[in-house]
Amino acid sequence: MIETIGWTGNILFAICGLPQAVKTWKSKKTEDLSALFLWLWLLGELLTFIYIIIVDIRDHTSHFPLYFNYAFNLCLATYLVWAKINYPGKYRFKN
Repeated sequence: MIETIGWTGNILFAICGLPQAVKTWKSKKTEDLSALFLWLWLLGELLTFIYIIIVDIRDHTSHFPLYFNYAFNLCLATYLVWAKINYPGKYRFKN
């Protein structure tokens, strides 16, 4: 039961950014995305993922739902940062 709760929660957290990534992919527009938010999101996901892996290695445990969540969000955040930098638009660097 606890494992199901963990997986369900982490899947929901993981897919939170998916609608924005799909919208950005289709429209190729990033004017309404805050560059500061995207960079903080990416850095926060990366550092937390590294922390979880280090603690799990140290404690000889594994938290696969968390790995899924952070790996998926790292992909989404990386794409959105890339899109913010590369898609055309006069507001692409505006916070």
